[in-house]
Amino acid sequence: MKKYVISLLMVFAFVIPFGCSDMDDNAVPTSLEIKDFVWKGMNLYYLWQADVPDLADNRFANQSQLNSFLEPYSSPEELFNHLRVPSPTDRFSVIYSDYRVLEGLLSGTTLNNGMDFGLKHINATTDVFGWVRYVIPNSDAATKDIHRGDIFYAIDGIPLNDDNYRSLLFSNNETYTVNLADYSSDSSGFVTITPNGQSITLTKTALAENPIFFNTVINQGTHNIGYLMYNGFYPNYDSQLNTVFGSFVSQNVTHLVLDLRYNSGGAVNSATKLASMITGQFSGQLFAKEQWNAKAQAYFLSSSPSSLENKFVSGLNSLHLNKVYILTSKASASASELVINCLKPYINVVQIGDVTTGKNVGSITLYDSPTFAKSNVNKNHKYAMQPIVLKIVNKDNFGDYTAGITPTTPLPENLSDLGILGDVDEPLLNVAINQIIASGKMLPQVPNVIQRDFADSKSLEPLRSEMYLDNK
Repeated sequence: MKKYVISLLMVFAFVIPFGCSDMDDNAVPTSLEIKDFVWKGMNLYYLWQADVPDLADNRFANQSQLNSFLEPYSSPEELFNHLRVPSPTDRFSVIYSDYRVLEGLLSGTTLNNGMDFGLKHINATTDVFGWVRYVIPNSDAATKDIHRGDIFYAIDGIPLNDDNYRSLLFSNNETYTVNLADYSSDSSGFVTITPNGQSITLTKTALAENPIFFNTVINQGTHNIGYLMYNGFYPNYDSQLNTVFGSFVSQNVTHLVLDLRYNSGGAVNSATKLASMITGQFSGQLFAKEQWNAKAQAYFLSSSPSSLENKFVSGLNSLHLNKVYILTSKASASASELVINCLKPYINVVQIGDVTTGKNVGSITLYDSPTFAKSNVNKNHKYAMQPIVLKIVNKDNFGDYTAGITPTTPLPENLSDLGILGDVDEPLLNVAINQIIASGKMLPQVPNVIQRDFADSKSLEPLRSEMYLDNK
């Protein structure tokens, strides 16, 4: 069966001949066609369809009854949210009024000023401050005097808090001014944010972020250590990723430090290729498998069981490693967690950093068309939705990490000592290097009070923390 481009948190869409197809021939009024699309798509694919009474296959005897049900909802969004199970079970399903925006997000293209940031609360208050994680090359921020570790407390002179940070940082305004501050923290973890009078004006542009942020080979005696900071699983960059690994192979890399601390997801197929480049000795073996709702799962198992499997691929530049060092943070999500979880049955995965996000479920892009694919899409509107439709497990059927994946070596990032990404003295990379060369150097002390980001620039834009699977 044909696999369509879809997005996940992970996955691919099929035309499934079951579910709500037995509705009678009563017409769907034009005023209800978007809501009709929402209900039928959710009925067919939603992972928790069996837990939502209004999505039951026998809920409506005919189209007329369904029309009557749909009528009172003021918007497609209201209906969509009614048909979801509550958070925290479903934290990730979303709907878009313009699928062009959705498609851009899934490819890594966003309206972006290039300042990638995390957000924290100031102590136990509702006041918020941001810190710059990195600056995207070829962006407006890359031309300005703003750098990793810079602290900001306000936008356009308005201090950030729980009520306004979304509107200030993600408004329709293409340009805003970032008001900077100085940061300090005492031994008890009490944080002081002091405005310093400096500011930077940034402008958003349509920006395609190359996820291969930095790569190098670090020579430590007999150890040739490849380091790769990889910030998103975007298929358009798979060939460049393979070129990087070709360079690692040519330089006789013996160990790999894979930095996924700011990687919030992307294509499952790209994640599978990355795992195949790290290894290479498992070509054709099962990397990950999908679990859909009961009726979809039964259909796939009876008609095309192999379609539920993602296998290691051959023909790539591969390191044939039996151990990999992966750097993570609270922002490491979806496809990043997939790589960690699905490599573990095969090789030793040494995880350094912080506990990950905990996204083990996937979604697909559903369009308003007879097959829910983009072909023959309804021209009357541009709605599309991204419901959770599956979870992905590893070879051993494990995929229960909704609380995140715990690191082997806990080491959350410290704003007082961030270091330069890719530098051998950067704290997380330095720990990995010392473990590789067995230096015996003591680990940095983990603070008693860990103040994790509660949000970041990717998590605040729906779908930037998703995975999607394109044609294999």
